[in-house]
Amino acid sequence: MTYDVRFPNHSIEKKFNKVISKIPQINIQDQIMESIEKLAATPRPYGKKPFKRLKPPIRFYRFTAQYRIRIGDYRVLYDIDDDKKIVWILALRKRSERTYV
Repeated sequence: MTYDVRFPNHSIEKKFNKVISKIPQINIQDQIMESIEKLAATPRPYGKKPFKRLKPPIRFYRFTAQYRIRIGDYRVLYDIDDDKKIVWILALRKRSERTYV
């Protein structure tokens, strides 16, 4: 069963698009979008090094990121609603000391 991949609101989607548009390497932008699309089929890609359950989870407004996937120097932070079959994309961040705060 596939999941629907979406943003919880327009503000988060707008921030995501702003961050991805500033990435100078087009191939990294494409890899990020491909990785997000793959979450529809496999929201918890166990066995893959780039996937990780966040401990503790990270709060974004009223949302909580439970998971992250790594694409090069970037991290996609997301959560999964198994009841509704939705993967909520919450943030795209460049890896730094501030990524998980």
